[in-house]
Amino acid sequence: MSNRIEDLEVYNLADTFGNKIWFLVLEWDYFTKDTVGKQLTRAADSISENIAEGFGRYHYKENKNFCYFSRGSLIETKGWLNKCLVRNLMSADKHAELIKELETIHHKLNIYIKYIGKKIIEQPNNDPMTQ
Repeated sequence: MSNRIEDLEVYNLADTFGNKIWFLVLEWDYFTKDTVGKQLTRAADSISENIAEGFGRYHYKENKNFCYFSRGSLIETKGWLNKCLVRNLMSADKHAELIKELETIHHKLNIYIKYIGKKIIEQPNNDPMTQ
C-alpha cells in the first residue's frame, strides 16, 4: 500500500463526493443551506476526512476505528439525502445518482476495513511485557 492518501481509491471517491455535495448545497436558499445544507455537507465531508485521519495514524487499529467513523458518516449522509428528496430539495434522478455513488463508496470502504483488519492480525506484538 502506498504512503500517500491520494493513492487510496476509496478516499478519492469520498472526497469527490463531498465536493459534489458542497456545490449542490451552494445553490440552495439561505434557510435550506443553514439547516439541511450544513448537516449534509458536514456528514459528506466527514466520510473522506475520517478516512484521511485514520490513514495518517500509526496503528492499524486506529485506522480501522476512523474508518468506522467514516462509515457512520456515510450512513448519516444517506439519511440527509433521503430528507432532501422528501423535502423536494433535489430531483429523484439526482437522489438516485448520489445514493448510487454512496453505495459504491460504502462497498469500497468495507473492503478497505477488511484489508486493515488483516493488517492488524499480521502486525507483530511489540509489547515488551509479553516477550
